[in-house]
Amino acid sequence: MSLPYDLIVDIVARVPRSYYPIISLVSKSFQSLVASPELDKRRSSLGCSEHCLYAVLYSSKTANSNRLVIIQSLPLMPSFGMYIAVGSKIYVVGGMYNREFILGALSIDCRSHTVQRISNTPMCMKYNTVAEIINGKIYVIDSEEIMVLDTETQMWEPEIKKPDVKLMGLFTSVVMEDKIYMRDCHGSFVYEPKESRWELEKVLNSKYWQNACVVDDVLYYYDGYEKKLRAYDPNQRRWRVVKGVEELVSKNTWCSYWSSTWSYDGKLAMFFEKDHDAEKVTVDIWCAEIALEKRQGGEIWGKVEMCDIVMEEEQMGSGIVKCLAVMV
Repeated sequence: MSLPYDLIVDIVARVPRSYYPIISLVSKSFQSLVASPELDKRRSSLGCSEHCLYAVLYSSKTANSNRLVIIQSLPLMPSFGMYIAVGSKIYVVGGMYNREFILGALSIDCRSHTVQRISNTPMCMKYNTVAEIINGKIYVIDSEEIMVLDTETQMWEPEIKKPDVKLMGLFTSVVMEDKIYMRDCHGSFVYEPKESRWELEKVLNSKYWQNACVVDDVLYYYDGYEKKLRAYDPNQRRWRVVKGVEELVSKNTWCSYWSSTWSYDGKLAMFFEKDHDAEKVTVDIWCAEIALEKRQGGEIWGKVEMCDIVMEEEQMGSGIVKCLAVMV
């Protein structure tokens, strides 16, 4: 710390943000530096902005990590909350603390790892609710209401709309071409907020998709039953199997419930679990990074650029709840 402050800022600004949680533990001075506006300005001037993956883990015990680093400054996240990435922020909407529903939302600034509370939601959110972002507005949908949070004003819109279709236990959703594609217990639906229009998507509903993501307006999910990475193009309205990743999917015995796909810097990131030992006392959480390519005839090919363990955890009740790509 005997170095001039401006020089320290210049050095730390060139370090990848994934190391900032560790740097902040060195001393109170470094903790303040990591959260300082000067560091953000210097990173911007150097063009050091990068995509970072933030993972929300449900864990029975804090474990030593290899690449996933616990952010000590953030509070315990609510159970069953909805997580939405908007720019350099993550919004946490609803959820439960101590078996009680939360009336409100949180905004996490990923540059400083600080939390700001947002005004209470107009209605109490229930289980089986989905939330997605379109043009700066977060749409929160359940079987009875559609609520909208404007991220610019940080206020909830006063009008609460009703779905035009009968939804039974929503559990997954994505956004493609400014439309929200969602799945409930019985079908797949499309909601277009601009015209408040609902449609039943029969072709999409032909697969039991979940834990999906969108890359270049194409939906991807891992089919744990048939061990295939599938893709759905809403323009062509057809499912395809992603080629080139057969070796990756065949070698791993992935649990369909915990295996998830996430969009990351134009690529696809997949999180999955694998038993760490024969006694199954612990599990390894793996991440594979896949580059995607569309070829003539509509074929989609994937190239595995990285596949490695990112955390070792106790098996009982542990796993990835949500993963978000944030630009910081």
